[in-house]
Amino acid sequence: MSTSFENTATNRGVVTFTISQDQIQPALDNSFNKIKKDLTVPGFRKGHITRAVFNQKFGEEALYEDALNALLPAAYEAAVAELSLDVVAQPKFDISSMEKGQEWVITAEVVTKPEVKLGDYKDLEVSVEVSKEVTDEEVDAKIERERNNLAELAIKDGAAEKGDTVVIDFVGSVDGVEFDGGKGDDFSLELGSGQFIPGFEDQLVGSKAGDTVDVNVTFPEDYQAADLAGKDAKFVTTVHEVKAKEIPALDDELAKDIDEEVDTLDELKAKYRKELEAAKEIAFDDAVENAAIELAVANAEIIDLPEEMVHDEVHRAMNEFLGNLQRQGISPDLYFQMTGTSQEDLHKQYEADADKRVKTNLVIEAIAKAEGFEASDEEVEKEINDLATEYSMEAEQVRNLLSPEMLKHDIAMKKAIEAVTSSAKVK
Repeated sequence: MSTSFENTATNRGVVTFTISQDQIQPALDNSFNKIKKDLTVPGFRKGHITRAVFNQKFGEEALYEDALNALLPAAYEAAVAELSLDVVAQPKFDISSMEKGQEWVITAEVVTKPEVKLGDYKDLEVSVEVSKEVTDEEVDAKIERERNNLAELAIKDGAAEKGDTVVIDFVGSVDGVEFDGGKGDDFSLELGSGQFIPGFEDQLVGSKAGDTVDVNVTFPEDYQAADLAGKDAKFVTTVHEVKAKEIPALDDELAKDIDEEVDTLDELKAKYRKELEAAKEIAFDDAVENAAIELAVANAEIIDLPEEMVHDEVHRAMNEFLGNLQRQGISPDLYFQMTGTSQEDLHKQYEADADKRVKTNLVIEAIAKAEGFEASDEEVEKEINDLATEYSMEAEQVRNLLSPEMLKHDIAMKKAIEAVTSSAKVK
């Protein structure tokens, strides 16, 4: 194989490479063997046409496209490796020559990884606004949240207040005409929860069991059902029950109900304080890491970030997000329906800081290279076992999903992040 590379612009160029006849002929044979079984030619049983007759009748060139498709990926990868190019986007191929009996000449327009000029990335001074101190108020608030989770609903005789739950029937209409999805029976609605459109819940405050209330609202302009967006609607709402939360007393019995490992409220408070301290320690470390890496990125210079890298990052992040949802049993269509958003909205969301994520990854990779960070076989094996434990998978499943190269890359990146973070000085 002969290869060459011509720069056409910063981080862009054309790779030219050849595919030899030693590779072409076996590929043509394979292509012929694949298609001949379906060929019916006078004088031959189906699938038994000879190669010579095929070439005479159809021309050997009829096999070229299939053979090229089979050969191109490996030939391109070999050319890129021989030229030591770091390609970061899908290439655009073109055929320069496919003469019979001659080597094939192919060109590929490629985008290469931009140069990163590192600035200071060690001993950086950073400031963070995350406190490691845990206050009594934070401990009490955590207990209060758990206490409210144990609250039970009891029917009350009085008027509904915010925080109460009403059991209602409702029928919605626009201009006197009922609409799909505007009807419900025996629906439990906590007033002030924001489950319904703005204004709905407020108009039920003060209602009592047996009341019928005409709830008049206006659908938001960006409401997910386009035929209702911005329109005035009336919901005839019948209140069947009003229920209030009965919150358990704040005592040792409550502490035991919340956590069976403690016997007293003081023990629960001490346990929660330790948990909050550990969580704040992690949050503090994360804040230092984020601040240090952000400063290291700001100190670096990236020469002409290719837009293709940003585009690929947006789609990578979207696919990862939607893939995680599907593993939880939530399809993309269901997610967009539940959130009232669209594929375009999700694209814009991930597009917002995609260039920042790409720049950050490039700088961390450059730091790993500058420091000579690599991963040993023992570190790769440990990473596989850690991931298997984290995601409740077998180690072999992780090996099948992630190549050794990917794992080594990730480990080197972690070492680079640690080098930046551990040397940072917090103001």
